[in-house]
Amino acid sequence: MRVTKGAKIVAGTALLALAVAACGGGASDSGGTAAGGGDTTPVRMEIGEPQELLNPLNTTETEGSEVLAAIFEPLVEYDENKQPVEAAAESITTTDSKVWTIKLKSGYTWQDGTAVTAADYARSWNYGANQENAMGASAFFSRIDGYADVHPGEGKTPTSKEMKGLKVVDDLTLEVTLAAPFSQFKTMLGYTAFYPLPASAIGPDGQVTQAYGEQPIGQGLFKMDKPYKKGTDTTVDLTVYDKYPGTKPKNWTKLQFKVYTSSETAFNDLQAENLDIHDSLPPSTIATAKSTFGDRYHDEPDAAVGYIGVPLRYNPEFDNPEIRKAISLAIDRKTIAETVFSGTRAPADDFINPAIPGYRQGACTACTYNPAEAKSLYEKANGPKTIELGYNADGGHKEWIEAVANNLRSNLGINVNPKPFEKFQGILDALDAKEYKGLFRMGWSIDYPSAENYLTPIFGTGSIGTGSNYGGYSNKEFDDLVAKGDQALDAAEGLKLYQQADDILVKDLPYIPVYFYRSNFAYSTKVKNVTLNLLNQVNWSQIEKA
Repeated sequence: MRVTKGAKIVAGTALLALAVAACGGGASDSGGTAAGGGDTTPVRMEIGEPQELLNPLNTTETEGSEVLAAIFEPLVEYDENKQPVEAAAESITTTDSKVWTIKLKSGYTWQDGTAVTAADYARSWNYGANQENAMGASAFFSRIDGYADVHPGEGKTPTSKEMKGLKVVDDLTLEVTLAAPFSQFKTMLGYTAFYPLPASAIGPDGQVTQAYGEQPIGQGLFKMDKPYKKGTDTTVDLTVYDKYPGTKPKNWTKLQFKVYTSSETAFNDLQAENLDIHDSLPPSTIATAKSTFGDRYHDEPDAAVGYIGVPLRYNPEFDNPEIRKAISLAIDRKTIAETVFSGTRAPADDFINPAIPGYRQGACTACTYNPAEAKSLYEKANGPKTIELGYNADGGHKEWIEAVANNLRSNLGINVNPKPFEKFQGILDALDAKEYKGLFRMGWSIDYPSAENYLTPIFGTGSIGTGSNYGGYSNKEFDDLVAKGDQALDAAEGLKLYQQADDILVKDLPYIPVYFYRSNFAYSTKVKNVTLNLLNQVNWSQIEKA
């Protein structure tokens, strides 16, 4: 459920950035050496402002997720074949895809020194699932038996604070019983929502404290140096946690996330060596990035999708699918990919990205550019004469949104008004509050490598209000097909069912796929061995100071 900010994939989905710089203070570049021999000059990376406080249970976008991925160790990571491999987990086993046994590795401690236990995971997941806590990632726990008891739905009161499907067997063993078999459950467990929280995160009132959200205690590679005051601070400062049992960076100990409201400003800082890693290069810089950075520029395949979102639940003007089809047919994806993005995007022709099994070339026939048919359909369907097209200005989206706007003006004969939101969190908040009723830019970066992840979190009925279904799309046939795919014990059969659900999206077009991302990032001369993982997060332990 990672909606993306940036024009890279973003940062992710899921889910691009622009505007004015907000990069103040932070650590100096004077250098230094830690007591243990590591360089204390921080490695500095660009991010946009996180939408929420840094609580894994409530973070569903790429900026906050990037920070949390440095602080926490997931239960699983993903190998080069996109398969889950144990990280904080020693083993994750099942015989029927319904009852799963998670054994934790010993040696992990919270960054306050206390041991991490299976009870921490159970407590965290119960808290995240509980409707009364209103966590943004609660839908990810919906497959666990007893979720309906803690999250019965709008207007209803939970009858329990714990899901019966979670059983703490011993300090390092958690048994998870799902409401129905789900073959992708192990694959899901690399997602942010499944990070554990320590008991100290919960205050006397039973809620995660603001202090914890500002300075979360994790069990991963980095420990926060001080609280991060969202909206005020322009850096998030961290230090390698000395008791982390995994691989640590070889010759450095400090990490700094620098918060920008302009991707272009971050790019200028990268060129000036005032920033070390920029993982969402703005479109205006991509054409020259190779010559500027040489081997320090990377253009790599990415599993994200860029969309034009449709507020189906909140604006009846777009109810007719023929209107949405006409809008899709009016968009010249090939020119946008080749011209605006200098060939670093590919025209989208499915809701599933080609990087993940399940993609079918040309599945979305309405994603083909056909201006004449677009205008005819739009006029017959009596589409709105004026459309607002919202986008976040802190992610490099202005150019391609303007290109889409020009396509719609020229090919549909309507007024199109692009509307910039200063920050990514602004457009998400406006959608959450049902205050914005125009079309909107959206991106999706996978939470885990499965075709299902392009379906349930963004378009499932259960993800309205508790997931990333910002458009409010709801289709029972779609939900039922995804559920059948979830329960299929044979992977091939499950994938066929997911593709059938994808066919419904292609027909309904609740969002309009525009392009498939590629990951375009660059780094300074001060670091080397910079790589991104499958979730487009930096592999910090591999980086060395140059």
